[in-house]
Amino acid sequence: MPVKKPVKDVVLIGGGIMSTSLGVMLKRLAPELEISLYETNGRAGLEASNAWKNAGTGHAGMCELYMTPQMKDGSGVDVSKAIEVCAQYERSLQFWSYAVREGLIDGTRDFLNSMPHMSFVREAEQVVYLRERSNRMMRHHFFETMEFSTDRGRIGEWASLLMEGRGNGVPVAASWMGEGTEVDFGNLAAKLGTWLGRQDGCEVKSRHRVVGLEETPAGWRITVRNLETGETQSEESRFVFVGAGGGSLPLLQRAGIDECRGYGGFPVGGQWLVCSNPEVVGKHHAKVYGQAAIGTTPAMALPHLDTRIIGGERSVLFGPFARITTRFLDHAGSVLDLPRSVRNHNIGTLVHSGIHNLPLVAYMARQGVQRMRARIDTLRIFYPDACPADWRLIDAGIRVQVIKKKNGR
Repeated sequence: MPVKKPVKDVVLIGGGIMSTSLGVMLKRLAPELEISLYETNGRAGLEASNAWKNAGTGHAGMCELYMTPQMKDGSGVDVSKAIEVCAQYERSLQFWSYAVREGLIDGTRDFLNSMPHMSFVREAEQVVYLRERSNRMMRHHFFETMEFSTDRGRIGEWASLLMEGRGNGVPVAASWMGEGTEVDFGNLAAKLGTWLGRQDGCEVKSRHRVVGLEETPAGWRITVRNLETGETQSEESRFVFVGAGGGSLPLLQRAGIDECRGYGGFPVGGQWLVCSNPEVVGKHHAKVYGQAAIGTTPAMALPHLDTRIIGGERSVLFGPFARITTRFLDHAGSVLDLPRSVRNHNIGTLVHSGIHNLPLVAYMARQGVQRMRARIDTLRIFYPDACPADWRLIDAGIRVQVIKKKNGR
């Protein structure tokens, strides 16, 4: 029989940036709250929030081209999403500044650094697009310092790797924003989780997996297994936040809530090319985003050449490349995650989605068997002089693409 504990005000499932941020906000707004956070790994921030698992851009709409599509009527570029996202990110910066000022975290240098954000395109049609995008964005005060250029010398000043070895046959263009940032969300999540665990009435428990979630008249009953001892305990909470990343879908399915019916998840793993050669790294100080490959979901396959600062060490990452996986989580997942998530109510949704996204399925299959030479060829679209010996391939994070019913199907 599970050991039963008293009722809590809030239970947070998962120790990533979402859960830890919410926990800190709630505790500051209502100090009387009793809060528990459960994380499967050894500490907070090791899954999708980990610096090696995500782009670390601090998405602010400055360079992400998928946020600014061409209008369907051909009248220009829609930049409304970029403005919305930039406003959201500014609020994040304000929260982190508050956390430093109030002593919740000890400074920002080991998770937040200044880093210019750039968009880079090739071919005449894309140059026209980027010019229009930049002009429209610069009309808003968020982006009034943005620069646009087709001058190869100027682009080389912003990011010399883009121009080294590049011929003159294909038109190129870039936009540049100096106010961008480089974020280590895993480190930030760990800092916020540490503060939360030190507060009265709060507990942050690593190596604990939530294995049961059941609605009750007063809230929710949570069953938690201690992965060190095997002991299982049960507690009740008035409010539960499922911030478990790829582990969220199985938990919501266990909860049996009607809203989850028909939902499925398809995991997409990522990989990075990483360069630590000081000579190359020293030439690049920017995050450079390009256009997504045709037939892909943009946010999953947006190529970028990123300067990263992780643990005080600088490196350059390029990708992501897709990898085939059936896991929903990197560290805490199982190869059975995908098959175990299939239910009678979502199998039709999964099959329908697969049939209607065959280009994406084919793209992932090609990526999964791609050789290093092909990856270097893709890198050379951004960095023509890239030397294969300078780059190694590592696994990035796993994103579970949410698949839901459309038009009742």
